[in-house]
Amino acid sequence: MCLTTWETMMSAETNPAKPPDSAAAAIEPVWRDSKRYLWLWGLFAPTGVFTIAIPLMIGLNALGWHRLAEVPFWLGPVLVYIVIPLADLFFGPDGNNPPDEVMEYLENDKYYRYLTYLYLPFQYASLIFACYIIAAPNLHWLGFEGGANVIDKIGISISVGMIGGIGINTAHELGHKKVSLERWLARIALAQTFYGHFYIEHNRGHHVRVATPEDPASARLGESFWAFLPRTVWGSLRSAWHLEAERLRRLDRGPWTLNNDVLNAWAMTVVLWLGLIAFFGPQVLPYLILQAVVGASLLESVNYLEHYGLVRNKTASGRYERPAPEHSWNSDHIVTNIFLYHLQRHSDHHAYPTRRYQTLRSWDGAPNLPSGYASMILIGYFPPIWRRIMDKRVLAHYGGDVTKANIQPAKRAKVLAQYGSEADQ
Repeated sequence: MCLTTWETMMSAETNPAKPPDSAAAAIEPVWRDSKRYLWLWGLFAPTGVFTIAIPLMIGLNALGWHRLAEVPFWLGPVLVYIVIPLADLFFGPDGNNPPDEVMEYLENDKYYRYLTYLYLPFQYASLIFACYIIAAPNLHWLGFEGGANVIDKIGISISVGMIGGIGINTAHELGHKKVSLERWLARIALAQTFYGHFYIEHNRGHHVRVATPEDPASARLGESFWAFLPRTVWGSLRSAWHLEAERLRRLDRGPWTLNNDVLNAWAMTVVLWLGLIAFFGPQVLPYLILQAVVGASLLESVNYLEHYGLVRNKTASGRYERPAPEHSWNSDHIVTNIFLYHLQRHSDHHAYPTRRYQTLRSWDGAPNLPSGYASMILIGYFPPIWRRIMDKRVLAHYGGDVTKANIQPAKRAKVLAQYGSEADQ
């Protein structure tokens, strides 16, 4: 798919009132973003409950296919693990970048930021609808006899958790910006999944320590996703608390205050959940916990693949070198990029954290994944398959010298024994 369309116009031809030797007679480049309206698909996930799931349930029940009518409760996993990966394979990579001349104009086009704002009301509408499905004594209007069963409740909880997980990515986009409103919207987006501390750790922790052994959000060569998950969850939480405690200490304040951005972020979740429990009843609490676990795990599965095995070298001063394109795994598959606001152009994001998603560009020299993030997330759940696909790419990235990679300490001897011999061969 072509991302840019260039036109050249001579002012002397289009505006004969100006003399041909005027400055306006110079060639003026005009660029149009052919993905401008494709970004609307980023709202498909939070609106899918209302535009896809509900009509399907009503239609299938009307046809008497009651068992099949329960499948839309599982719309989230179907979208993330089946539809998007297949679409990535079909549509393939994008590979085009906006030119330098339009970057400032594109950055200031508010259309793009309004799309991210719109994600939040649909995100919360989906959460409220899920609580209704869980608590409702009957769903006759959807064509079901009685209320939802436990399997259906688990399905809708996982689906809304995935919407919340993608919402964490929306918070990631908003939380990097300098506009106060967007930073608050980021915190609101994180409240659903009880992951408000991500706002602190990602911006002030991960972006400082990325692709180093000290970063809890950078996976190591030989480390499975299931080993990475508890390490990154606990490490990120601990780091966020430490960062806020240090900030408050410099202000001569203790950490146990609502001025602590970790505590006030969690307080937003408590207020939200208590409101939902008060309205729908205590039976929604287990499912609120489930959807939060699903959403946070989806985020961390993306973290797992973004820097797997990659490491920054230390300079002579003992400090790490600046993050460069070779320190992030990238993918330019267009469909996942649409759903994740160009998150897959990850090297550019680390180089320019405040740059808005529509202006992020692919970098030459950055290591690339074999498919989009959505496909690689699923592969990451199966460590033998993941390592068969990715370890050789890490090894190739470092020219066969596995000692240059970020290796899981507990697996170091095994990794060196395996890949050291392969490099010799």
